[in-house]
Amino acid sequence: MSSRDPVADLRRIAFLLERANEATYRVRAFRSAASTVAKTPHDELVARAEAGTLAKLPGVGDVTARCVTESLAGEEPVYLRRLGTTEGTDLPAAAAALRAALRGDCHVHSDWSDGGSPIEEMALAAADLGHEYFALTDHSPRLTVARGLTAARLRKQLDHVAKLNEALPDGFRILTGIEVDILDDGSLDQEDELLARLDVVVGSVHSKLRDESARMTRRMVTALANPHLDILGHMTGRKVSAAGEGDAAHSRARTRPPSTFDLDKVLEACLEHGKAIEINSRPDRLDPPKRMLTVAVEAGCLFSIDTDAHAPGQLDWLDFGCGRAALCGVPADRVVNTWPVDRLVEWTRSHAAVT
Repeated sequence: MSSRDPVADLRRIAFLLERANEATYRVRAFRSAASTVAKTPHDELVARAEAGTLAKLPGVGDVTARCVTESLAGEEPVYLRRLGTTEGTDLPAAAAALRAALRGDCHVHSDWSDGGSPIEEMALAAADLGHEYFALTDHSPRLTVARGLTAARLRKQLDHVAKLNEALPDGFRILTGIEVDILDDGSLDQEDELLARLDVVVGSVHSKLRDESARMTRRMVTALANPHLDILGHMTGRKVSAAGEGDAAHSRARTRPPSTFDLDKVLEACLEHGKAIEINSRPDRLDPPKRMLTVAVEAGCLFSIDTDAHAPGQLDWLDFGCGRAALCGVPADRVVNTWPVDRLVEWTRSHAAVT
């Protein structure tokens, strides 16, 4: 029996672990092993598999060595097979139809800020999922804990993305973007000249999330009036417990209540300025809550169903957002990332053109 590709099998395992929101160290073990195996000559891998010495390679442990041995023998690794049988059930029809309508993702991170993978790896994973585009939205300078991009680093990233787009598969495009912090006074944490150059700007509150309601409302409404902002990211800032985060005590420590603000005024600002509300698909966010999402649908708002992915496997979290959107009756034609890329960029450019 001919061998399988052990690198592809290890990367697929890592992808499925990320999708399941498993612990980072577990994902890293498989990605590290894949990197080592990719650099090792095939004949050496076979010889080590026969001698039982694969685990002596740097970054390869007993579990990943077993996966490589099974793959070289032409067998689907048991670890991969088990993950494949626990991927989850099919989406209900309405959610599945919405998922099928999505053409891309407007909120994606890379290792330029707090993501775990290079831009090109994220892009290839998105293309494999059938995406036509994603917006690269690494953090802005103020979020130092997430290695937010200074103006100088963002300019370098724009040049890098331009080169990558020339080399990526036909039919896929990286949109330039940022997840910019909404500052205390509602201004945006990046130079106006740079924000004007970007295809997509997601604005999010990351600080003083427990501000009193009137102050938070002013902050969000001011940001929505900024012509450079396109999408209001994870609008309540809440964190909910999620599988894969560790034990119950650890999960409780990672929860966070939603910010308080005048929802009607925020929705009015979205409508007045033609901005979209993000439906954040992360299992630990699922933001906004369904009660708010329902009100936004009834108000006539635009939406963007995004993953806020920080790793390749997380790009497949769109199902979670689509499920919530379908439950709340979000129409597909009001989801901006169901639009072709030219229409999406035309929409974002229309904001920047406002004086």
